[in-house]
Amino acid sequence: MRFDRSDAVFCHVTSLPGAYGIGDLGEGAREFLSFLGDADVDHWQICPIGPTISAAGESPYQSPSAFAGNPLFVDPEGLVDDGWLDGGDLDPVPEFPTDRVDYDAVREYKLPLLRTAFERFEERASEDDRAALDEFREREPWLADYALFRALSDARPEDVWTEWPEPLRTRDPEALAGAREEHAREVRFREFVQWTFDRQWRDLRAVAAEEGVSIVGDVPIYVALDSADVWASPEAFRLDEGNRPTAVAGVPPNAGDTGQRWGNPLYDWEHLAETGYDWWLDRFRRLFELADVARLDHFLGFVKYWAIPADSDDPADGEWRDGPGRDLFETVERELGEAPFIAEDLGFEEPAMDELMAEFGFPGMRVPQYADWCAEGNEYQPMHYGEGVVGYTSTHDTDTWAGYFEDLPAKQRDCFRYNVGSDPDEPSEWAIIDAVWGSDAILAVTTLQDLLGLGSESRFNEPGTLDGNWEWRVARGALDDEIADRLWELGGKHVR
Repeated sequence: MRFDRSDAVFCHVTSLPGAYGIGDLGEGAREFLSFLGDADVDHWQICPIGPTISAAGESPYQSPSAFAGNPLFVDPEGLVDDGWLDGGDLDPVPEFPTDRVDYDAVREYKLPLLRTAFERFEERASEDDRAALDEFREREPWLADYALFRALSDARPEDVWTEWPEPLRTRDPEALAGAREEHAREVRFREFVQWTFDRQWRDLRAVAAEEGVSIVGDVPIYVALDSADVWASPEAFRLDEGNRPTAVAGVPPNAGDTGQRWGNPLYDWEHLAETGYDWWLDRFRRLFELADVARLDHFLGFVKYWAIPADSDDPADGEWRDGPGRDLFETVERELGEAPFIAEDLGFEEPAMDELMAEFGFPGMRVPQYADWCAEGNEYQPMHYGEGVVGYTSTHDTDTWAGYFEDLPAKQRDCFRYNVGSDPDEPSEWAIIDAVWGSDAILAVTTLQDLLGLGSESRFNEPGTLDGNWEWRVARGALDDEIADRLWELGGKHVR
């Protein structure tokens, strides 16, 4: 096992409090880390921190880059501290909603500030500043292609890159050189923003380390088609001669549903194996620059994956194909050492997946909202969690615990109370937190919403829908000393 027994709180960056419409890497994040430190919580778990786009419903799992950071997370006050903005540049601050993110309003406010900061950098930067940016360019090989991709995407906002003129779509060297010259200033702007994000994130990680908090990042197995990842490394994916997908990801039909067609391009695992999985090693290296632990989303896809012909809208037309399995993770261990991975294994029963997780010591996930509370020995009941799992009270994709419990049939509620030994007068969210913390799970995790006892109106994401997701924010001051003290006591009772 690659983990010590420990605990965590899930809160995506967007949900943090702050004055500028969205959680960012500034004061609100530092206050949250201070709360975790006071509660003696070991980990902060987040969603992927890449850029998001409105066309994908702001989903962090459909980002234009698996390597870049979200520009909206940049702290404007940090740009003032750097000297690239003046204090007056931040005024007037719009009256943003405090309980949710209005992404359009945040972009309208923040992106001009980033461009002003870039213009000041171009005018005022010292030799040391310019050298630091140059060092970042050299250190991050993905940056040049990402910056050019975003510049080209801005120039053709109506098209995904697979509809660009063929020389750009297929990365003709002469066309790329011309594009870099034509869009040189926009490319430099994108590089500046990523450098700024990287510096602010590293500063925040240092604060986390001072509080004794590790960061649990998230790795979506698939990347978006309209991304710098696919455009810049077409050989890593199953594309045709025109660099368009031949098959896309999804899951097959099950009893009661018709399956799902996600539409993400599939990896060319044979080519990746021949190159020593360089693309994945680069991705993991970047991840572990930004986080200490990684959750691997849809872990089954590393064992086997459902391939749907790109010209079909019917998931039933797909077929199972073999993933890289142990070969990939042996390579990762050889090159990077024992990487601390959590495997998202929910919803699938696959012996080969279980064997792979056991071989490498990757804990799976257990979410009590999937439990039948009246069934003896149900694996999703916390009292039956083994050491090789991470126990959650809820996740970013489920309802909040309070929302789930409100809709639970009376008999299931009674069985829940009986099984966890809770008083009917005790809030059910603290009963489940106590049960998960008291389980044998190697890592116990709750969400900010569950700590606050919030209902379905505070749900973070509902899979299969676009509107209203990824918006929830916590109010400043909501995480008080009483909650920190209670978490501290639970940790002392069950974890430490």
